[in-house]
Amino acid sequence: MNENMTYDYFYGGESEQFSFYRIPRLLVTGDQFKHLSTDAKLLYGLLLDRMSLSAKNGWYDEQGRVFIYYPLEEIHNALNCSSGKAVRLFAELDTCKGIGLIERIRQGQGKPSKIYVKQFATKAVPPAPPSQDTDTPGFPESDSLDFSKQEVLTFQNETSRLSIMESPDFPKCVFVK
Repeated sequence: MNENMTYDYFYGGESEQFSFYRIPRLLVTGDQFKHLSTDAKLLYGLLLDRMSLSAKNGWYDEQGRVFIYYPLEEIHNALNCSSGKAVRLFAELDTCKGIGLIERIRQGQGKPSKIYVKQFATKAVPPAPPSQDTDTPGFPESDSLDFSKQEVLTFQNETSRLSIMESPDFPKCVFVK
């Protein structure tokens, strides 16, 4: 089996004769996808490829979202895996059990499930900055750089001791002597 094989080069237009599945780089490099298996990432690439075909066929729901059909039998044939593994890969990507990159809608009566492939890169909305409220009661305006208004906290309850059942390290723990 240690025979040296000789492979020929691509010439002219031969280099464009193959189609490729595309797996987004973020699925490989993104921290949020580190726990996703490589097989699940490959399946997501297959689903993305199938989605472009569904869009060409006009498979849109009433909200304008593209959906695909990809039966488990085709998945385990394409990935050369058992149907059990194909189910696990779907679950890894699914909204209910996995990371949420796909959503499957069962149609019943022997019909295949509709699969919605979701965008892997979402637009995160940054949190709103704290309001610059200058009417904070009880604090005079100060130009001191030591403490800002947001750093000073007040507590209305006058007791500062711990209750009998609490310790500073373990609140609400009972210590037995």
